[in-house]
Amino acid sequence: MIMRAVDLIRTKRDAGENSREEIEFLVARYTRGEIPDYQMAAWLMAAVIRGLGRGEISALMEAMLHSGEVLDLSEIAGKKVDKHSTGGVGDKTSFILAPIVAAGGLTVPMISGRGLGHTGGTLDKLEAIPGFRVGLSLAEFRRVLGECGMGLIGQTAEIAPADKKIYALRDATCTVENIGLICASIMSKKMAEGIDALVLDVKTGSGAFMQKEEDAVELAEVMVETAQRMGKKAVALITDMQQPLGRMAGHSNEIIECVEVLRGGGPKDLRELSVELAAWMFYLGERSVSVDEGRKLAGEMIASGKALEKFRRGIALQGGDARVVDDASLLPGARGRMEVRSATSGYVRDMNCMQFGIALAMLGGGRGKKEDEIDHGVGLEFHKRIGERVAAGEALVTIHYNSESKLAESKEIIFGSFEIGDKAPAARPLIRRIIGG
Repeated sequence: MIMRAVDLIRTKRDAGENSREEIEFLVARYTRGEIPDYQMAAWLMAAVIRGLGRGEISALMEAMLHSGEVLDLSEIAGKKVDKHSTGGVGDKTSFILAPIVAAGGLTVPMISGRGLGHTGGTLDKLEAIPGFRVGLSLAEFRRVLGECGMGLIGQTAEIAPADKKIYALRDATCTVENIGLICASIMSKKMAEGIDALVLDVKTGSGAFMQKEEDAVELAEVMVETAQRMGKKAVALITDMQQPLGRMAGHSNEIIECVEVLRGGGPKDLRELSVELAAWMFYLGERSVSVDEGRKLAGEMIASGKALEKFRRGIALQGGDARVVDDASLLPGARGRMEVRSATSGYVRDMNCMQFGIALAMLGGGRGKKEDEIDHGVGLEFHKRIGERVAAGEALVTIHYNSESKLAESKEIIFGSFEIGDKAPAARPLIRRIIGG
C-alpha cells in the first residue's frame, strides 16, 4: 500500500484515526527530511484540533522513541530516576532536584528540552551558565553520570531525534497544548534514558499547558500508564501554576534562585515543591522506605551543603563556569529595570500567569521562530503572590530588560495580568492531587 502524507493529514483533519503504520511512516519520513515542515505542521494542527486516541498516542511515542537509541546505563550501579515537569512560568525545579537526589545516592540522567510556547526551557536556562554544554555525546553523558550521579543534556542525534525535530516545530506553530502530543514527546525522551522510575510534575492553572485540572489529571494518567506499560515505576503530582513558581522568571534569574534554595533559602513554594518531588524520587528509587523519609533525606542534602556541592561539580563536568554558584555576576544580566506598579490598593485575587510568559518571551526570553536566539539576561521579578495585600503604587513586578523595543507592550501585558480586589481569595494548595505511585 502506498502512503502519502497528504492522505494522513486528511484523515486526521476529518476526525479519523491514523493507524500505527501510518504514524510510523509519518514520523520516519519527517525525521529523514522526506516530508516537509508544512505538511507535518498541518498534521500537528489537525491532531490538536481533532485530538489523538490512546492507540495513536502510543504509536507516536514509540515511533519517536525508536527513531533513535535507548540508553543502557546498567554499567552504572544503583537506581536511575528522573523527573519531568510539563512546564510553566518560573518552573526551575530540575536544577534543585538533580543535585539533591544525586547527592542522596541515586543517578539522575535528565534529558530535557528547550522553551516551548510561553514556558522556559531547561536547556536554555542551563546555557545561561557560561560554557555549560548541554550537547554532550552519549559517551560523555555516561562519564558525567558515573562521576557525578547527575547529568542534564538535550537530545543527542541518537536520542529520540524525531521528537527533537517535531518539538521545535510545535513551538513555532502553536501546536503545543494537546494531551497526546505532550505525552508522546515527554515519554519518548524519558523512556530513552534507561531509567527505573519517573516522577512527573503536571502543572494546572493559567500558566500551564493544561489549564483545567481535569485535563492535567488526564495527561498525568496517560503518562503514568505509559511509563508503567514500559515497565517503569511512575507517579504524577498535579501542581498549581495559577501563578509563577518562586519569585523569578528568566534564565539567569532562575539559576540564581535555585542556588538560593540549595543554600537553604529561596522562596517557600519553590523550596517545598522541590523537596516533595525529591522525596518521591528517593522513594521510587528505593533510597527511602517512605515519602516522609525521602523528605527528611532531601532536607539533609540541602542542610549539609552536599546538594550545592553536587550542583557545582555537575556544572564543572559539563564545561560550565562553576564560579556562578558563588558569584551571580558571572551570569548574563540585564541593563535596565522597570517596575510595574499597582493602580489600586487591595488583595491580589488572581493572575493570568501565561501572559507573564508571553511578556518575557517578547523581551527576548523566548522564541517566536525555531531559529531565534534567547536573551539569557532578561527576566521578571515577582513581588506579590495571590492572596497578598498590595498598596496603590506598590511594585507588582520588576522587569529586567536589555531592549526597549517591546518594553512598553510587555509592561502593559504584565499590568493587565493582575486582578486586584477588596477581599483575599481562598488559599490555593500547591500540590493538588497525586496520581499513581
